This record gives sequence, C-alpha cells and structure tokens, in this order.
Amino acid sequence: EVQLVESGGGSVQAGGSLRLSCAASGATYSTYSMGWFRQTPGKEREGVAAIYAGGRSTFYADSVKGRFTISKDNAKNTLYLQMNSLKPEDAAMFYCAAAARVAVPFPLRPTYYNYWGQGTQVTVSS
Repeated sequence: EVQLVESGGGSVQAGGSLRLSCAASGATYSTYSMGWFRQTPGKEREGVAAIYAGGRSTFYADSVKGRFTISKDNAKNTLYLQMNSLKPEDAAMFYCAAAARVAVPFPLRPTYYNYWGQGTQVTVSS
C-alpha cells in the first residue's frame, strides 16, 4: 500500500509561485503513475497535472499549461508540482494521487488512481 503526504501549500499573492511536494512510501514508486488534483468546495475534483511512471510523459489541464510543471524524482520517492504565475482561480485543496500502473488511459481523470494524500491548501490573493 502506498502512503502519500503532500506539503508546500500556503498563501501567495497573484503572480507568485509555490512548489508542492508529495512524499511517497510503501511501494515501488518508480512503477507508479502520479497526478496532482485540486478541489474547491462544491466542485468536483479536477486533474491538474499527471506524469507516467518513467517521468518522461507529462499531462496538464489547459488552465495550467505553461504555468505549472510536474516532475517525479524516483530516487527520492517524491512528486513535485511547480506552480508559477498563480491566479486567484488556482486556489484550492491540492491532492497528490498514485496509480499502480506505469501509464493510465486518461491521466487527468481521478478514476484510475488508487491512492490519495490528505491534501495541502493553496490560497491565492488578488
């Protein structure tokens, strides 16, 4: 079983940057596809970025392309999300997720992810 712990959330002004981290333990991390999702009250969980197990294939929601970068350090069992040029609409609870597959058919859909972290809050003020 995989355990995921997110960190790095916080409050930032619009235009600022944050880097989220997700530490994984309990499984062969290098064989897992990973994703970042976000959710605000009353809305469905939204896929933000995803990466296949090998770390070479990445996927982004249109709303974050060019601003967010996902990366995966298999040696450190850690997933990252670098978020630049943050906007107030980016504010949400961000979740890290893991899928026990080297690739998933629809990487930004939460359906294929087996394990989830507890979330880290991101607040962006205008």
